[in-house]
Amino acid sequence: MDVAIVSYRSRELLRDCLRSLREYAPGSLGRVIVVDNDSRDGTVEMVASNFPDVLLIAADQNLGFSLGNNRAIRGGDSDYVLALNPDTRVTEGALDRLVELMDAHPEIGICGCRLELEDGSLDHAAKRSFPTITSALGHFTGVGRRMEGGALSDYRAPDVEAGPVDAVNGDFMLMRRSLLDEIGLFDEGYWMYMEDLDICYRCWEAGKVVWYEPSVTVVHVKHGSSGDHRTLRLNYAFHYGMYRFYRKHYAAERNGLVNTAVYAGIAGKLGISAARSAVARHVLRPG
Repeated sequence: MDVAIVSYRSRELLRDCLRSLREYAPGSLGRVIVVDNDSRDGTVEMVASNFPDVLLIAADQNLGFSLGNNRAIRGGDSDYVLALNPDTRVTEGALDRLVELMDAHPEIGICGCRLELEDGSLDHAAKRSFPTITSALGHFTGVGRRMEGGALSDYRAPDVEAGPVDAVNGDFMLMRRSLLDEIGLFDEGYWMYMEDLDICYRCWEAGKVVWYEPSVTVVHVKHGSSGDHRTLRLNYAFHYGMYRFYRKHYAAERNGLVNTAVYAGIAGKLGISAARSAVARHVLRPG
């Protein structure tokens, strides 16, 4: 197994992540490749000094998630590659267990696990259904997040306890390299956000299974890399990702009026989200 980590201004989180990999390294561990997206916060020096066995790629600009991960993935050659966020910490036996699972089930192309917040609760983004207009409305209005079932709550895949699921989260995504050879790496048209949904969608299209395994736990420091309030660039990337995913996978099968309404809805939500984030950052600004 190779491990690909893309880091941006996450030095201390990355340190903890790499320590957890060192402590709980699976027997099949190949290369650990870190791509630093021009953090300028001492990340490069920290990795070079404390983790000399890690292959470090110091980018001269912020490449984003897809391009950064693809550079890391190309740096290894193991049968499996783990896309891992720097704000995660693996736990004892987690990686060995998932490799054993995928070895035993060749139909699984991508595997995720229970992402657990630091308070021990489930990060509901660990498993997801592919978005529909109804589930997106439920998710972004907050109504679906408070429901245990029904179309409005479908985005969180509440009916899946374990096993096949539409998508798992890019914070922790174990992928079969032979699948990537077949369907390609992360779509670099996504700078950040929705690229994990996209690659899971392509996995299913290729006849392979995306699997959620809750018996394996990884700690996730939610928003550890991006912060609680998105910058304008991140807000744009998030909503562009929504637009790109819809256009790429859904639009051809919908009529023009539906597509126009969806695109208008995404644009409107971008405006609202950007305004809210700007106000929140202003209120929290020191002084």
